[in-house]
Amino acid sequence: MEGRSPGTASCLALVNFSVPLRNLKDSLHVLLNQLRDGESRESKEVFNLQHFWEMLEQSFKMISQEATKFSLAFSKPPLPSAEGCGKLIEDIEKSVVTMSAVYYLLPKCQGTTLRRIVREATTDVVNGVIQLIETIVSTPLQSLSQEQLMSTGGVWESCDRITELPRDNQAAVLSVMSSYSKLVKDALEEIEEAQNSDGDPFSDVLGDIDMEERGNRDTYWSEADRQVMAPCLGLIKASKASLKKVSEAVKNHGKVREQEYIAQLDDLADCSSEISPSVDELVLCLYPPMNYVAVRFNAAKLASVLKKMLDIVGMSHVCPEAENSWVQFLNRAVDHNMDKVKELTPASA
Repeated sequence: MEGRSPGTASCLALVNFSVPLRNLKDSLHVLLNQLRDGESRESKEVFNLQHFWEMLEQSFKMISQEATKFSLAFSKPPLPSAEGCGKLIEDIEKSVVTMSAVYYLLPKCQGTTLRRIVREATTDVVNGVIQLIETIVSTPLQSLSQEQLMSTGGVWESCDRITELPRDNQAAVLSVMSSYSKLVKDALEEIEEAQNSDGDPFSDVLGDIDMEERGNRDTYWSEADRQVMAPCLGLIKASKASLKKVSEAVKNHGKVREQEYIAQLDDLADCSSEISPSVDELVLCLYPPMNYVAVRFNAAKLASVLKKMLDIVGMSHVCPEAENSWVQFLNRAVDHNMDKVKELTPASA
């Protein structure tokens, strides 16, 4: 042992620590799977949402602090003693277990949308800690590596997200609907931009290829294609408008004091989540060569999803009867565009 350098001794020590570190990683993987699949622990006690957020914020802060201590301890020689390593492992595991225990306190009755967002945030934190452990085990111990810096920063970033999370189910539903609206907006802009490219939606991709070489109508829109596209774009625009109006209704009238109202908000979030994928499927089949049967099928699918969401919002507390004219207008817009699609496309091949 006398001839070994401090660096060699530290590397040997890290090898000795790799077993408890891997055990810690395995334990966190088990906890992560439980978080993904686990149910809330229902209690007869009155739930205090504000107190829940105070506890969750404190648990995220504690993990950030423990991850920093953990990373610094394994950043350069000399490594902590076996006792010190055991204490570091115990503390960071305890902080993660505490966070998961706090998460389980959030009951479903506070909203499944809110609970889903909180679950994603907590699992992101656990994933970040697991990544940090993997980096420490796999990185040679010489100095604080770029990989370890990034892994530590990843934990900080996931812990800092706590300040951005929606605090109740109304805010949670608005958050997810905002993301869905952006996806629909992007899809609409994409197809409109392609439509304005002189009938050649692949010009950006195939622009350098000789026109004669690619002189195939399968890469261009025919006049009949353009006629079919018009009502399809109408449906996509109706999707964008519907998400906008429903979001405004949730913002202006959404309530979270009654279980019934919270459930209605969740229904709106669940239904709105189907709109963006349906829009994407319709957009994809609009590119040449256009398959009219597929266009009709996907247009009908999108129209069905929109009608379902409009029906739900029309019967919910976020849409007072005195203000439901926009629901009727959008319903008519969906019906009108779907009828035009049916006129222009065959029901089957």
